[in-house]
Amino acid sequence: MRNYLFWGMFFLLLTACGDNRQKNALSPEELNTNIKPASQATRAHNKAVAKHLPFTDNSDFHLAKRGFIATIPDAQIKNTMGREVYGLAQMQFLNGVSQDTVNPSLWRQAQLNALNNGLFEVVEGIYQIRSLDLANMTLIKGETGWIIVDPLTSKETAAEGLALANRELGDRPVSAVIFTHSHADHFAGVAGVVSLQQLADGSVDIIAPEGFSEEAISENVRSGNVMQRRALYQFGDLLPSSPEGFVSSGLGNRVSDGEHGIATPTRLIPEKGAEMKIDGVDIVFMSTPGAEAPTEMVFFFPQFDALCMSEIANHTLHNLYTLRGAKTRDALAWSHYLERAMEKFGGRTQVVFSSHHWPTWGNSEAMDYLSKQRDLYKYIHDQTLRLANHGHDMVEIAEQLQLPEALSHTWANRGYYGTINVSAKAVYNRYLGYFDGNPANLHPLPQEEAALHYVEYMGGREEIIKRARRDYSQGNYRWVAMVLKHLVFAEPKNQEARYLLADTFEQLGYQAESGIWRNFYLSGARELRHGVEFREEMRPPEEIVARVPLQLLFDAMAVRLNGEKAADADIRLNIEMTDNNNKYLVVVKNGVLHGYPDRHSEDPSASLALSSTDLRLMFSGLVGAPTMIKEGRLKVRGNPLVLIQFGRLFDKFDRNFNLVTP
Repeated sequence: MRNYLFWGMFFLLLTACGDNRQKNALSPEELNTNIKPASQATRAHNKAVAKHLPFTDNSDFHLAKRGFIATIPDAQIKNTMGREVYGLAQMQFLNGVSQDTVNPSLWRQAQLNALNNGLFEVVEGIYQIRSLDLANMTLIKGETGWIIVDPLTSKETAAEGLALANRELGDRPVSAVIFTHSHADHFAGVAGVVSLQQLADGSVDIIAPEGFSEEAISENVRSGNVMQRRALYQFGDLLPSSPEGFVSSGLGNRVSDGEHGIATPTRLIPEKGAEMKIDGVDIVFMSTPGAEAPTEMVFFFPQFDALCMSEIANHTLHNLYTLRGAKTRDALAWSHYLERAMEKFGGRTQVVFSSHHWPTWGNSEAMDYLSKQRDLYKYIHDQTLRLANHGHDMVEIAEQLQLPEALSHTWANRGYYGTINVSAKAVYNRYLGYFDGNPANLHPLPQEEAALHYVEYMGGREEIIKRARRDYSQGNYRWVAMVLKHLVFAEPKNQEARYLLADTFEQLGYQAESGIWRNFYLSGARELRHGVEFREEMRPPEEIVARVPLQLLFDAMAVRLNGEKAADADIRLNIEMTDNNNKYLVVVKNGVLHGYPDRHSEDPSASLALSSTDLRLMFSGLVGAPTMIKEGRLKVRGNPLVLIQFGRLFDKFDRNFNLVTP
């Protein structure tokens, strides 16, 4: 299973995955499960896009190819078991002209991402591995070895990228690793470039922004199960690569499907920034927290006149709110960071490169690129608030907000990942929350209950289907989706409604310029036609769980605690860690779990003695308490039945829940 939000598995503590596949009542011959071609309305929409945008501008294609050295053989990367972790052969359909089932602007972005893959020279001494994963891996030639920036999502893709560079440029050891920020596609492949022994003995510096370790885990711990489920839709993991399926993530190609890991930084860059000499290379770091990631940094290489913008500048509008779910990002801070980078480094910069996409060469070209990215985020921020102050609500603002042509006709500002629509809603929500001030929206009915009333008010299923088919034939897909959602939630077994809604989602996906909008629409259509596709649970590796900060572990457990079951519980567990003499007190009372470091109760329900690693393994469900007791790894004083009572208070989350059906 593709596991982009791999640290979300920490939130699976003691989780069991039930088979939630839906059973179709009709025979296979009766199922209307076929993928549909582009409708006349979709073809017209996509042709209009082709006429509207400056497709004669091919400069990005030249930039994306510039400096190409070599790519991987056989267009695939496999793990030690022979399973494909990452493949490029299935993306070769992009070599042709844009298909009716893909927005031509997204097709262009997909070509730039997928077809320009392998090892590239940025400038002499700086190289990038591109499109062998969602992100780029950058290699800087130091005095003794490679300084690796962002070692991809998987061990296998990172190792293959490093091997490619060594074959083509000469074999060099890895002298340091830099994590630009706390998202997994920029650090989870670290074991592919640094050995476990090197990580253990600290012989290779791991450099990251301050707060990296906590943010790398915590963003997804508390809501990891739902976030991971939605990430499957966002990145199109359930979709085959084809003109009718996965085309691009917009931010890059597919996410790799390999082994994930994490490393503890040996050197942290403070929020005020820093200057360092790493393996003979001078680097000036500037911190950019709270924009694209909770903790992030950009940096300048004086001897190369090169500026790495991490993920603050991209060849797409990025997410101010990500569809997989995350905290809303700060558009104004994002814009300010771009401005500061230009002021601090712009005078000397001759090339800008980032953790995604391709570089921009030349000082004037680089500054033009950065200034338009800066103005992109500030325009969305300022104009959203202007319209909000006129009394427009979130949906109204998102519907009418348009970029000026100077920004919208810049390819790097197009909505291949984030969109203007979602970004406007994100800014509104960051400042004003979800409530629009209309009391009718203050306490709405839940979807399933409301759906029954909507269906009744609209005249029943037959009338809804008749009108929906008419609107579908006229290309009114957004409205059809809104209406049929109610019928599907009121009558989830109504196959005619499900299939018509699936067809509607499909056409919306074919029209979407955003890769992740397309992936969500087409994944939703797949769920409606086939039911939820069961995905096997993947247990986290023990060496990763062993590094989870204990407070985050208890935070995750607190979210899993079933408040109703625990309402009358009164449990106090004294925990003593035998390897470091640290102690914890875990309390369950009033339906709430608290974890207190450096405390013990004078009247505990039970006392546990075990190593800090075993504590993490036990509470994550990787090793059971009975096994630990039997092996002598866990000693319990007091009432051992309390552990059984304690364990029964926690929910098990199903990772295969429905998203577009009840």
